[in-house]
Amino acid sequence: MAAGARSLERQAQAIDSLNVFPVPDGDTGTNMLLTMRSTLAEASRCSERGAGMVAQAMARGALMGARGNSGVILSQILRGMAQGLKGKERLDGPGLSLALKEAVAAAYKGVSQPVEGTILTVLREAAAAAQGQNGKDVVALMEMVVSEARASVLRTPHLLPVLRQAGVVDAGGQGLLAILEGALRYLRGERLDEEAEAPSPSYRALAVLEEADYGYCTEFLLSGQGLSEKAVRKQLSQWGESVMVVGDEALLRIHIHTHDSGRVLSYAVTLGTLSQVKIENMLEQRREVVGKGEPQALPLAPVAVAAGEGLARLLSSLGASAIVPGGQTMNPSVEELLRAVESVASEKVILLPNNPNIIPAAQQAAGLAQKRVEVVPARSIPQGIAALLALSYEASFEDNLERMRQALARVKTGEVTRATRSNQWGDLFIKKGDFLGLLEGEPAVTGRTPVAALKGLLLKMCPGEEGLVTIYYASEEDGAALASLRPWMRRRLPGQEMEIVCGGQPHYHYIVSVE
Repeated sequence: MAAGARSLERQAQAIDSLNVFPVPDGDTGTNMLLTMRSTLAEASRCSERGAGMVAQAMARGALMGARGNSGVILSQILRGMAQGLKGKERLDGPGLSLALKEAVAAAYKGVSQPVEGTILTVLREAAAAAQGQNGKDVVALMEMVVSEARASVLRTPHLLPVLRQAGVVDAGGQGLLAILEGALRYLRGERLDEEAEAPSPSYRALAVLEEADYGYCTEFLLSGQGLSEKAVRKQLSQWGESVMVVGDEALLRIHIHTHDSGRVLSYAVTLGTLSQVKIENMLEQRREVVGKGEPQALPLAPVAVAAGEGLARLLSSLGASAIVPGGQTMNPSVEELLRAVESVASEKVILLPNNPNIIPAAQQAAGLAQKRVEVVPARSIPQGIAALLALSYEASFEDNLERMRQALARVKTGEVTRATRSNQWGDLFIKKGDFLGLLEGEPAVTGRTPVAALKGLLLKMCPGEEGLVTIYYASEEDGAALASLRPWMRRRLPGQEMEIVCGGQPHYHYIVSVE
């Protein structure tokens, strides 16, 4: 799914330009991408590694971060998939087939008036290709799903007259196809920068459609007790179109196109508490897109430096639009940083160097860029991750800079490596070949094994109160060696919650984050 999100990001602007249904507001690709970023951010916080538990975390993240009509439908797709994968440790062919079947049911249920020729059709027809194919593995099944999704997207103009009039395919369907294509490329082991071209967008669609008073796109989260999807959907359907009400008895995500947002909100507050309220004039949105004649860039794009496939994948899942390979002993050049900055689909970029030696090059790249580039001076991978977790696409660029910079101070960083020579650091005697624990880059403890050094480091890093410890391990051997760590943590550091993640980083057996 992280690979699917990267594929979607490369096509987001083109997908925005396809957007003519239900209204031509030019934001379908962006809304789906922001929803996916919230989805993956929640998944990254999931301490469980079973397919079912990760899928449930993704569904929660999608519901909380759903943006626009397309984002809410996408959240329902992920909700259905989570239901199909419930209790499963691994994803296999039959599990994927069932997950897609449940996704169709959830997506259609979430829409008050389903329309064919949209993302719903693409999902249903792609899922149908996977049914009855339980003998196939995940890769073979995904190949069939993607093939049918691609054909279904091309059929959407024949099903929906507004698309045929505009000469475009459905934007939501193309967004779903982009996600599925990225997932398939990852499963095949292909490079993710070799993305297929999106269908050519047609900007005339935004000019020839009859100008109408579309009203207000109104979205919010409703928290309460005993909430009823069906009852709320029935009531709101009397006051507008594109009504979507999804969630459970405690939390509903609501989306409606209405001429009276006040009546909608007044009704909702009688049921519970509102948050994430967003009201946009759709006619003004359309005029803005028509005036520009091109899709809008994403509001901002983080670019991060990382070494190791696992760390790169994690940073991408948290919203990094581009990853620059580099780190300790392999600092990227100014040119490499600048190339990454210029490659992302935004005129506002936040650069995360994640290493003190890379900060000067990052600042030079920011000064040379044709875009607005700000450096958030993360000195370690844990600081970079904390900064990305603090990012909010609802906040302004300046507010995000402040949030991310504040997040750096809330993280302690440790590393475990091997000493290449004998030395003395204060009262600490270091022998060549010892395993060395570094605290904020400075020697703090030694040990005969990497785990011994790690334990000594944790005793120095962890405060007395409760906190979160995240350990990124370099190899399968390092990961296996952590088997004894949980019981040790319960005895020695009982107030600390622990997460273990494969980072695949060079040079360090373990990277430790304490918050």
